[in-house]
Amino acid sequence: MRTVAVVGASLAGLSAARSLRKQGYDGRLVIIGDEPHRPYDRPPLSKEFLAGGIGEADLALESDDEDLRAEWLLGSRATGLDTDGTDRVVRLADGREVRADGIVIATGAVARTLPGTDGLAGVHTLRTLDDARALRDELALGGRLVVIGGGFIGAEVASTAYALGLDVTVVEAAPTPLAGPLGETMGGIVSALHADHGVRLLCGVGVKGLSGETRVDAVLLDDGRSIPADIVVVGVGARPCVEWLEGSGVDLDNGVKCGADGRTSLAGVVAVGDCASWYDPHAGIHRRVEHWTGARERPDAAVATLLAWGATEPGVPRPPYFWSDQYGVKIQFAGHSAGADSVTVEEGAAGDRSFLAVYRRAGQPVAVLAMNQPRLFMRWRKQLSAATS
Repeated sequence: MRTVAVVGASLAGLSAARSLRKQGYDGRLVIIGDEPHRPYDRPPLSKEFLAGGIGEADLALESDDEDLRAEWLLGSRATGLDTDGTDRVVRLADGREVRADGIVIATGAVARTLPGTDGLAGVHTLRTLDDARALRDELALGGRLVVIGGGFIGAEVASTAYALGLDVTVVEAAPTPLAGPLGETMGGIVSALHADHGVRLLCGVGVKGLSGETRVDAVLLDDGRSIPADIVVVGVGARPCVEWLEGSGVDLDNGVKCGADGRTSLAGVVAVGDCASWYDPHAGIHRRVEHWTGARERPDAAVATLLAWGATEPGVPRPPYFWSDQYGVKIQFAGHSAGADSVTVEEGAAGDRSFLAVYRRAGQPVAVLAMNQPRLFMRWRKQLSAATS
């Protein structure tokens, strides 16, 4: 290949660029990113960075002496992908085009918003460095924070804001927060951390809208209640950034539809990170894995597929792994809870917020969850990886 273009300059795109060089690719490498920033680490945005404990320099993913011999096109949003003979052509919003033999799609996801909140001051999402800067400045002023959505981002923001001294309420439409990734039982145990620290948690109620003329002053609930708010954070998930691929020949289905090795429906094009819906050979379904570890590990396989022009045998991806830090408690999870028919606490006690639980299907471990049990968790994670491989 003469040219490879990596579209997306966050962790997955940077990992793909590193994999290309590591696997011997020495041709032209173009990295396209729609944000103006060099690659940065997202997990601290809702925790240490938001709290003011670390600065922007601490978020850098590149080392000072790293040189990928790449052309960086930052602040350049991709708007289309065309095929022109053997070339693939990435069209950019500023009118430029990048021609390449191979493409790595790593455009990630964007935070979902609440309809009708555009232009209302005090309303935030948290996905990018710019989002985190704006929210950090507001949290520093104190006041009443309402977090809409009790998932991991919402819970981490609530935890950070509580530590900063704000009055915090979390509103979750589902009966139990985190039931999707963790299941009902463990979702209830983990989300009890809010009540442990005096943070109000309202479950099973939707948000009708926000009130305020130029700045938000309350969150209006479906049941008629009104929650006063000086700041609102909307944490209701993210959608994959794949609109630019419509009409390109790349199959889309809740993201870029990929094989178990990252290959797409278009030759010479692979996808990684939050926008990529990889085939899971164990479950027999496609799914997006929106976690740091997947963005770090899976590009190795996708790049191998790209450089071999698809003539590789797909391996079995490691079970997805993620972690969260809330109220001083380290939460770690690996595997998939969906389909598990049992979950048992194997070590510690849930009431102490220090335990390890194993999810099983037909007697076989399929996932593991830990609160404040990092060493034990890592042993179980290795066992889980060995079992699935």
